[in-house]
Amino acid sequence: MGELTRLSATAAAKDLTSAIERDGAAIVENLIDEGQVQATLDDLMPHIEATPASRDDFAGYQTTRTGALVARSPACRALVTHPSILETCDAFLLPNCNRYQLHLTQVIRLMPGQKKQPLHRDRLVWGDYLQGVEPQLSTLWALTDFTYENGATQVVLGSPAWPKGREAKAEEISYAEMPQGSVLVYSGTVLHAGGANNSAADRVGLNITYSLGWLRQEENQYLSCPPEIAKDLDPALQELLGYTMMSYALGYFTPPDITQGESSLRAPEFALGRRPRKDRRKLELPAS
Repeated sequence: MGELTRLSATAAAKDLTSAIERDGAAIVENLIDEGQVQATLDDLMPHIEATPASRDDFAGYQTTRTGALVARSPACRALVTHPSILETCDAFLLPNCNRYQLHLTQVIRLMPGQKKQPLHRDRLVWGDYLQGVEPQLSTLWALTDFTYENGATQVVLGSPAWPKGREAKAEEISYAEMPQGSVLVYSGTVLHAGGANNSAADRVGLNITYSLGWLRQEENQYLSCPPEIAKDLDPALQELLGYTMMSYALGYFTPPDITQGESSLRAPEFALGRRPRKDRRKLELPAS
């Protein structure tokens, strides 16, 4: 069993990116402080406690999964846009897109008695169609301590380079044990899974994932965070949600009530009451 690379909160994004490219995953310890963890839990716990447990072996009968976190939690928004994570996304994802997007937000609570989840690759949400490109980068923030006993995430280091069909042996599985406030950062191709919670307390992790801007998101952000909520968010967060053009013509809309003589082409920002920003990651549709 190999050891996950552990980096300090002040580590350079290039060091984190290098570790993920080599192993498929790495841990940044204590990236947020106790106050930020508590603020996030304060926002989310009412929603977590109202979420029923999942109903299949993969999702976990003793596991709850709570989404729509950008709409529900101001504290979560700060994690979605954390500079260290976005800088790593720049290095890891931008080689294959002109901009990336928020793929999903989810609080995963492993309750006592939850068994190990089957090992899997998150990229298979798109089936086996993408070849030769890494489609996503994920984060799992520890809102409680992660220990082997309470279900620390299983990670198979080096598995992104494995041939299709190779299965991991028990001795090849590492466990992402980390203190509260730390974050596991991992690729869409690395084999991983939730651990078994054999403790008497919940293990709570916040899963925030980013993907290439030309792919469909796993969590439909336009429904989870609709325009009437998204319009009040910071423009950078709006764009991460997908309210922007992902290339010259990818993502425009036509207002159904458009009048004769008006241009029918609108960049998504118009649905939020603003015009597109100019930046290095987007090519704008011409303004009407």
